[in-house]
Amino acid sequence: MSHLPVIVGMGGVNPAGRASGHQAFRRTVLDALPDDVQAQTLLGLAAMMRLASAQADDAWHDADGQPLDAAAIVEQTRQRVLDHTLIRRIEDPRFNAEGLPANRRASLALESPMTFRVRRRQLPESLPPTWQVRELDRRTLEVSVPAGEMDVMLPETRPAQVRAAGQLPSGFEPSQLYRSVHHPRGLSMAIFAASDCLGDSGLEWDTLRDRLDPDQVAVYAGNSIGQLDDEGWGGLLKSFVSGKRATSKQMPLGYGQMPADFLNAYVLGSVGGTGAALGACASFLYNLRLGVDDIRAGRRRVVMVGTADAPITPEIIEGFRTMGALADDESLKALDALELLTDLDYQRACRPFARNCGFTMGESSQFVMLMDDALALEVGAEVLGSVPDVYVNADGWKRSISAPGIGNYITLGKAASLVREMLGETALRQRTFLHAHGTSTPKNRITESHVFDLVARAHGIEDWPVVAVKAFVGHSQGSAAGDQLTSALGSFAHGLLPGIPTLDATLPDDVHGERLRLFREPQRFNADAAFINAKGFGGNNATGVVLSPAVTERLMAARHGEAAMNDWRHRREDTRRAAAAYLHDADHGHFQPRYRFGEGVLEGPELDVGADSIRIPGYAKPVSLAVNNPFGKLDDGEA
Repeated sequence: MSHLPVIVGMGGVNPAGRASGHQAFRRTVLDALPDDVQAQTLLGLAAMMRLASAQADDAWHDADGQPLDAAAIVEQTRQRVLDHTLIRRIEDPRFNAEGLPANRRASLALESPMTFRVRRRQLPESLPPTWQVRELDRRTLEVSVPAGEMDVMLPETRPAQVRAAGQLPSGFEPSQLYRSVHHPRGLSMAIFAASDCLGDSGLEWDTLRDRLDPDQVAVYAGNSIGQLDDEGWGGLLKSFVSGKRATSKQMPLGYGQMPADFLNAYVLGSVGGTGAALGACASFLYNLRLGVDDIRAGRRRVVMVGTADAPITPEIIEGFRTMGALADDESLKALDALELLTDLDYQRACRPFARNCGFTMGESSQFVMLMDDALALEVGAEVLGSVPDVYVNADGWKRSISAPGIGNYITLGKAASLVREMLGETALRQRTFLHAHGTSTPKNRITESHVFDLVARAHGIEDWPVVAVKAFVGHSQGSAAGDQLTSALGSFAHGLLPGIPTLDATLPDDVHGERLRLFREPQRFNADAAFINAKGFGGNNATGVVLSPAVTERLMAARHGEAAMNDWRHRREDTRRAAAAYLHDADHGHFQPRYRFGEGVLEGPELDVGADSIRIPGYAKPVSLAVNNPFGKLDDGEA
């Protein structure tokens, strides 16, 4: 019997807040929540943004240290929380008045010889033969340059042409929460997100690990374009032209699979399966597929799946702007016939399935913990949902490598067929919804809506709800489907679908919306399943099927019996208490990411290596060396 991959924990951070406890989801449906849940959400975000602090006795202080009750904190910080979460004007000063640092090539025509002084260490080793150098002292040189042409690079600042992005909540810096030493932003986000996932699960990791063969654990985590800020490959690649030295950390820390490496080495201490599948905007779903396949086949019992992308850098944004993919300032002005963009205009930059002009960059790290259903019952794990399968297909022949193609018709078609086979036609038609890729490009609104329309027609679906979370958090590249998945889990928990607040009053003529339900405000909806859709550059298409907790429990009861379910519900009470304690601390701004640098390091001589198993100090159970051999055994002449 195939194992059912169950989601038992989720964690992360994006422009809407934390994934744990559905905080980020609640930010996207804030006005539809009861007053007390709204207040809880705003208070937790205020603490996260360092606008307020909670004491050990749950007393609150504002940012100036003045004591205030929780209601007063919410009232005082509400507008700032709303204005400094989700998509907004980029807060990095380089994108505003300061300008983006750059250089401009110039050829100077010197009418007469020029003499200048320079520090010895600042002078290039290889000089033009016509330059004359005289030593003034041990540190200073005098250089004489003859008249004529002299090529130089002149430093300048350039005005940013893109000023909107989905940034983490203002004031939240994951690198400040643990002993980070020159870590790229994406890796700091991964440390926080994985720790948040463990806390949300309510399970004690070391206890869980001791139940298992160490090889029954796996980590699949990466991103779409590596770590390209100054602490990673970004700083490495421009070190020569910027005159700065490359560091020993920039090369290794830039690799795309480094989030998985960091989890294994510093968070989980895992020696099990590992890796990362990179597939542009579908990267999260590619990694999810690896985890789902492992658990279904029985190769692993626990898998951490995730991504971490921090692409809000001048160079990455310029790259996407140059290819015409981003909503730049001039395009937004033209779209709305404006001469000047306000903060409110930047907040509305991303408009899936509406009149739009390009996507809005976002940053995010999202992780889920998968577990086989039998182990989930044994340990009393919370069931947030399950993932029976993820489908991946390429586009085939293309003109432009970045243009959309046909692969997504196949992935969504397969996903819809699976739900029909598992839950029936009525459930597919009436109790499922689509989490669209929804990038906010003109091409996407046409092509993705056409995919949805054709699959809906094939299955007799007449009113298919569509959610597009990028309208709130932007496009976090490889982590985008992680944003969608954690949002879908929030919809299951709260019975709400986020609207698309940037929709026009009427849909554009090129949107295939006849069988789709596109809406602005949050709507009540009790779902059995969600489809997580990705249409990535290069033909990286994926669709994941996520089943609701209620449906998952029904499947588990059918597979294991009601007695096992009752025992599980009893054990789950302890798990829920532990998770509630973590969420209480997190909502009060008390974060303690799990980062265990240099602990329990082993190099080989400490191992007890046998023919059938390997015992590792610090791990309760040995690694079994028993293997599945499906190829038979050749006769080697043994008697």
